[in-house]
Amino acid sequence: MTLFLDADYPADPYPGARPDCSYVHLDGAGHPLDAAPSGWRSRTPVLAYGSNACPSKITWLRTNLGLTGPVVAAKVRCTGLAAVWAAGLRARDGQRPATLTALPGAVEEHFVWFATPEQLAVLDVCEGRGNRYDLAVLDGADIRLDGSPLTGVHAYVGASPIRYPLLVGNAPVRVADLPQAEAASLIGNPASGHGLPTCTVLPPMRRSP
Repeated sequence: MTLFLDADYPADPYPGARPDCSYVHLDGAGHPLDAAPSGWRSRTPVLAYGSNACPSKITWLRTNLGLTGPVVAAKVRCTGLAAVWAAGLRARDGQRPATLTALPGAVEEHFVWFATPEQLAVLDVCEGRGNRYDLAVLDGADIRLDGSPLTGVHAYVGASPIRYPLLVGNAPVRVADLPQAEAASLIGNPASGHGLPTCTVLPPMRRSP
């Protein structure tokens, strides 16, 4: 059964459009969660709070970065954190990307990828792990799937000032509150960090040949 096609959820403007339900993405289309491969709940949960929740972006990852296999994207409810506009712009198109910050009282709906090791490696490249973003475990975050808490959720959080939250009037600007057309022209200053309690995940050691 096909729920939707990529064309229903374009990637531009950033962060792209996203469906209102959990899905499995494969071959340019979204399918029900019951089409997910067996054992998907044992994969690494990674919060997709920006463009990685957009089906067309997932196909871009397949075409440009070699992403393979079904992508399991489960819709979740997050409390106490928010997707906000980052201080720097994307080099490839001048759009302002999202970043994650602590925001007491905020309630937002995002997605969690249940990623295979190979899919996680592609996300590392896309997000500039260790440069623009760090991969971290969100310690104690309130993230729920169908009302049940998820533990061990990972996220790409700002690793440098260009991906720290942009502060306008000393406050971050939520992605949900301002579209890309206006966000790209915002003027402000980078926050000193993301403010989230996290444990950064060190990249795997590279073996010498």
